[in-house]
Amino acid sequence: MSHTNRIFLYGASGHAKVICEILETQHHIPHGLIDDNPLVRSLLDYPVYNTLEQAAITADDRFVISIGNNRIRKAVAEKLNWVQFVSAVHPSAIISPRGTIGEGTVVMSNVSVNALSKIGRHVILNTNCSIDHDCVIDDFVHISPNAALAGNVKVGEGTQIGIGACVMQNITIGKWATVGAGAVIIRDVPDYAVVVGNPGRVIKINQF
Repeated sequence: MSHTNRIFLYGASGHAKVICEILETQHHIPHGLIDDNPLVRSLLDYPVYNTLEQAAITADDRFVISIGNNRIRKAVAEKLNWVQFVSAVHPSAIISPRGTIGEGTVVMSNVSVNALSKIGRHVILNTNCSIDHDCVIDDFVHISPNAALAGNVKVGEGTQIGIGACVMQNITIGKWATVGAGAVIIRDVPDYAVVVGNPGRVIKINQF
């Protein structure tokens, strides 16, 4: 990436604080953040702009969407389909050279991504989570802190895997599902399901 390319974060929340610090460790100092809350003027001493126009965005600028909510993150990505996105990967993360990370994805400290795993666009791999070999993580997924996915797990678009959840090998989890904190997943999870407990059980199917 050229040193002349400015990086902006879209969203000025607690999640953005972590991404700012990841970018700092990569020596990519954020130029500022975009957030439509007029009461937010700065974050970690970086300026917060309320509109893209106010920030004077150009075609050379780069973005990371710093919003934890998966649905909102997808909506923003579709809204900003004309900008260029970059990933933010903490230097303590271990990413297999045979793994792939999609654009706009954030990989936090002490994450492991093992051989031949494919991570989609605008995914959040949160602190200390573990993605074993041959996993496929679709776009807009959030893998929460300390969650562990065994080998050959597939996670559909927009799904949230809760803090400390464990997923056995060869499991498929559908799109826009929610796996509760500490859940143990030993069987496939359907689209839109909410799953909790050990062993994980479906308690409802969300309607969207």
